[in-house]
Amino acid sequence: MHKRQLGASGPQVSLVGLGTNNFGGRIGREASRRVVDKALDLGVTLIDTADVYGNKGGSETILGEVLGARRKDVVLATKFGMPMADGSGGASRRAIMQAAEASLRRLNTDWIDLYQLHRPDPKTPIEETLRTLDDLVKAGKVRFIGCSNFSAAQLEEAQSVAPRHGLPAFVSCQDEYNLLDRAIEKDRVAVMQRYGLGLLPYFPLASGLLSGKYRRGAPMPAGARLSYSAHHAEGLLTPHNWRIVERLTEFAAQRDRSLLELAMSWLASRPYLSSIIAGATTAEQIERNVAAAGWVLSAADLAEIDRMTLRSS
Repeated sequence: MHKRQLGASGPQVSLVGLGTNNFGGRIGREASRRVVDKALDLGVTLIDTADVYGNKGGSETILGEVLGARRKDVVLATKFGMPMADGSGGASRRAIMQAAEASLRRLNTDWIDLYQLHRPDPKTPIEETLRTLDDLVKAGKVRFIGCSNFSAAQLEEAQSVAPRHGLPAFVSCQDEYNLLDRAIEKDRVAVMQRYGLGLLPYFPLASGLLSGKYRRGAPMPAGARLSYSAHHAEGLLTPHNWRIVERLTEFAAQRDRSLLELAMSWLASRPYLSSIIAGATTAEQIERNVAAAGWVLSAADLAEIDRMTLRSS
C-alpha cells in the first residue's frame, strides 16, 4: 500500500482509506469487523467516520468495539458539527467540547488523530471554532484538525485566521470529488494547494456509478446504494452522466482495465490528494478498492480523460 502525507504537516496515511458511513446502518458489527480486519491486513491506515454516521453514533461505536488493540495502527478520523439525536451540533465551543467527549467515548480511545468540522457553521465565528480545537489539541485529545464541505472563501478565512492568532490550522479538506463531479477544481483546489491542505475525497465512485456495476437500461443491482437511495440517485442517473460513464468504460476496456480501476487511479493521479475515502460493506469490496488504485495513468491518458469528463455534452 502506497502512503502519502496528509497535507503539508499531517501524518502519513494509506493512499486508499476506509470510509465507514455504512457501519451501524447498512451493516452491523460483525460485518463491519470483517471489513476493518481486511482493510488493516491490506495496509489501510486511515479510517474515517463521523459522529452522525450509523444513525447518529452507530459507526463510531462499532469502530470502538472492533478495533481493539489495532487502534494504535491506524489514523482514526472522525467529524463533528451535524445535528445529533439530542439536538446538539454546530461548531461553537460548547458543541465541540460535547461532541469530542462523546466521540472519544464511543470510539473507546483517548485521542482522535484527525478531527474534522463536517460542514461550516455560519452561526459561529471560525476563530471560536479554532480556539476550541486548539484546546483539544493541547489536551492531547486531538492530534490534527480538518474541515469538510468548505467553500474556497471559507477555506481562505480559516487558514488566515489560524496563524494570525497562533492557532492550529486545518491540514485537510474532505470534499466530494470524482470523475463525474470535479467542481472543486474551479477554485477550492487552488486554495488547498496554496495552504498545503491534503484532499480526502468522499464519494470517489459517485455512490457506485463509477464502480462498473451499473448499466444504462439494465436492472439496478440488488442492494446497491443507487438501487435503494433515491437521494443519491436523483442527481446522478442523468443522460449526461451515463454518456460519460459509457465513454470512460470504453476507455478503460481498450486498455484491459475496469471502470473501477480508472476511477480510483485517476484520483490517485491528483498530486494534492492524500487518501481516497472509499466505503465498503464487504471484505471483498475493500480488497477491490485497494487493488484498483495501482494503475499509473500517462499524461496522454489524463488529457483524454479530461476531454471526456470536462466537456458539457
